[in-house]
Amino acid sequence: MLLFFTLGLLIHFVFFASIFDIYFTSPLVHGMTPQFTPLPPPARRLVLFVADGLRADTLYELDENGTSRAPFIRNIIMHEGSWGISHTRVPTESRPGHVALIAGFYEDVSAVAKGWKENPVEFDSLFNESKYTWSWGSPDILPMFAKGASGDHVYTYSYDAKREDFGAQDATKLDTWVFDNVKDFFHHARNNQSLFSKINEEKIVFFLHLLGIDTNGHAHRPSSRDYKDNIKKVDDGVKEIVSMFNHFYGNDGKTTFIFTSDHGMTDWGSHGAGHPSETLTPLVTWGAGINYPQRVSAQQFDDSFLKEWRLENWKRLDVNQADIAPLMTSLIGVPFPLNSVGILPVDYLNNTDLFKAESMFTNAVQILEQFKVKMTQKKEVTLPFLFTPFKLLSDSKQFNILRKARSYIKHRKFDEVKPSHLLPCSFVAIGILVAFFLLIQACPWTYYVYGLLPVPIWYAVLREFQVVQDLVTSLLTYPLSHFVGYLLVFTLGIEVLVLSFFYRYMLTAGLTAFAVWPFLTRLWTRAKVTSLSWAFFSVLLAVFPLMPVVGRKPDISLVMGAGLLVLLLSLCVVTSLMKRKDSFRKEELLVHLLQVLSTVLSMYVVYSTQSSLLRKQGLPLMNQIISWATLASSLFVPLLSSPAVFQRLFSILLSLMSTYLLLSTGYEAVFPLVLSCLMFVWINIEQETLQQSGVCCKQKLTSIQFSYNTDITQFRQLYLDDIRRAFFLVFFLVTAFFGTGNIASINSFDLASVYCFLTVFSPFMMGALMMWKILIPFVLVMCAFEAVQLTTQLSSKSLFLIVLVISDIMALHFFFLVKDYGSWLDIGTSISHYVIVMSMTIFLVFLNGLAQLLTTKKLRLCGKPKSHFM
Repeated sequence: MLLFFTLGLLIHFVFFASIFDIYFTSPLVHGMTPQFTPLPPPARRLVLFVADGLRADTLYELDENGTSRAPFIRNIIMHEGSWGISHTRVPTESRPGHVALIAGFYEDVSAVAKGWKENPVEFDSLFNESKYTWSWGSPDILPMFAKGASGDHVYTYSYDAKREDFGAQDATKLDTWVFDNVKDFFHHARNNQSLFSKINEEKIVFFLHLLGIDTNGHAHRPSSRDYKDNIKKVDDGVKEIVSMFNHFYGNDGKTTFIFTSDHGMTDWGSHGAGHPSETLTPLVTWGAGINYPQRVSAQQFDDSFLKEWRLENWKRLDVNQADIAPLMTSLIGVPFPLNSVGILPVDYLNNTDLFKAESMFTNAVQILEQFKVKMTQKKEVTLPFLFTPFKLLSDSKQFNILRKARSYIKHRKFDEVKPSHLLPCSFVAIGILVAFFLLIQACPWTYYVYGLLPVPIWYAVLREFQVVQDLVTSLLTYPLSHFVGYLLVFTLGIEVLVLSFFYRYMLTAGLTAFAVWPFLTRLWTRAKVTSLSWAFFSVLLAVFPLMPVVGRKPDISLVMGAGLLVLLLSLCVVTSLMKRKDSFRKEELLVHLLQVLSTVLSMYVVYSTQSSLLRKQGLPLMNQIISWATLASSLFVPLLSSPAVFQRLFSILLSLMSTYLLLSTGYEAVFPLVLSCLMFVWINIEQETLQQSGVCCKQKLTSIQFSYNTDITQFRQLYLDDIRRAFFLVFFLVTAFFGTGNIASINSFDLASVYCFLTVFSPFMMGALMMWKILIPFVLVMCAFEAVQLTTQLSSKSLFLIVLVISDIMALHFFFLVKDYGSWLDIGTSISHYVIVMSMTIFLVFLNGLAQLLTTKKLRLCGKPKSHFM
């Protein structure tokens, strides 16, 4: 049994790890020859401003008074340079956005191995190809390009990470810090001969990363005055820096300025997906080598932005974000980044046709070099008869295309049986053939795992052929109509679970079906109150998947309302228990009163923190202390309560609700309360179903106690109805996942959820708090299921086997739905879906252990601790 369990875990671990090897291998190749335009560049230096999180519409539009909130940039558009929209690609996040801008390629999917925080594969960039690069800004962005640079010519100046505080009074200080340090840098250069000579070299880059707008957008939303005022301050800062550069270099006309953004932001202050507010970013260029404004009478675009922005008469030149990298390299005459896939936007260039043609040719050769290296690598590890070259770019066609292009430039024409000895021998032979086939193709070692793993699996299946045959014979004893009906219902249930990962309203459909279920059986005649309660709470819970994703419409009044409901429920339960003097001691009353007090404190902290942040006074220290104390106490206070099923489950709910209130920003605060009510009814209704089948007699929940040492002789054999119980468990767990949003994507989280605990940006701590918020509904479900197993005498091992079958069937769907393209929302969601179902059984083991600890362990307020009740 242990061997099969170990083998099962190994198999699922391999399947889990396989998607990262199959789908998330870096597409970047190395070994290309650097390519650069063989003509003198128009600029000696380039200044790149990246306003993190700046939307195109917010910059270009006029305010309610008809004036621009960025007058200097608008003046550039009308009188000095070229402008347009830079179309970013998903994921619209800072790291891939800056990589596209500076290195010219889009998201490297292998970055999942680094938690999307950095690129695990070295890559070339504009900074690496420059003679010197100086950069100022966020410590999250700058080190990425310095780390990948060869030599010691990329210099970074970053502020402390603690400055990135979403609860700070004035996030514009992040941008002011950058502007002030750039000015100090140039002032210092006048008195430092070595530095002075460096900044007077050619092929140099100055990079100013401005994070204030993004920080204000997350904290206050893009429609806020803080966000829009920050744009005005950035505009003023850019104006001062441009003036300083012109004065320092004596207006030599050899400086190119580029102002853009890495991504935009949604109306609710998030980014990462593909909404136009996230993918449309501004691009304004001026200075050496840049075209002057072009007046036009009409322009054709698939949007109405030009009219809204009152820029109909100034030619708009849209680009893809990766196209900015080759534009910058051609302007200062450095080699194109080796991994760039950007296409040079020649309309931005103010130069000769020869320069444009040579730059375009170099750009094409640079991209072709990547293709050739990739093709060579693939050809070397593939059998000749299996390798099929890309016909449109065969060696001869490559040569002809390049020769023709060079000629045009030269002439200035720009324009399987049963077990036996045969069975193991057959599978050994199959394994050897598979290994040999992979060996002669020089495949990676992971291919051997994927190719050989099915061999012992199918061998084990065929060795148990008699068991399979007995199962089929047993199923055939059922009437055909019943068998087909059960099969259809089971298949439909699985498909609803799969679809619920993509469409939350499928959970509503499933919960509605759950509400109807008692009325289609004899439960309605035996337990009308229980059936009606089940239907009511099922329908009530079904409302949550229809609501907007948590965080987009925060409403503290709903959190307060949830707290009041918890207090009202506590009053009713405690009053009811006090009437039962024989079983309700003063010690237990004290525990419940402490938990009620904790709930009241949580409500106060939520309200007080919200008010303080609105006044921009930060997170009060006392609120922070209370929040962490509540979180720390939530796991051991329930252990002080009675081990009786009802009292212990209620105590767990009170403790976890206190923490959940602190982590809530809106309607999701009510979700665990409704879920717990449904779980309590579920325990009662499962007792009714088992009593109805004559398996056991119904006991009162107040008389049943959780026991740590379970008598295995009380376990019964599995019934067909146990498949439904396992399905209910999986469905409730999925509802806990997606009931109030899509936890598979970071884009679905709102940082405001953790503001009662901390406001200074700390990704690991914030992530841990958000993960605990996600786990709380799971813990409530698993604690309830502990009671279901206890009252129905259901073995956990038997349950896991059923859940394993359900999760593996679901995993077959999601394995083929894993994406290696699109936004972090799309990629992360596809990975998370597969990981969730593949990890279901392992996850259940962890949750079951935690639920057993919370339900069976017993501590005392005084005296020696008592481990558990029998």
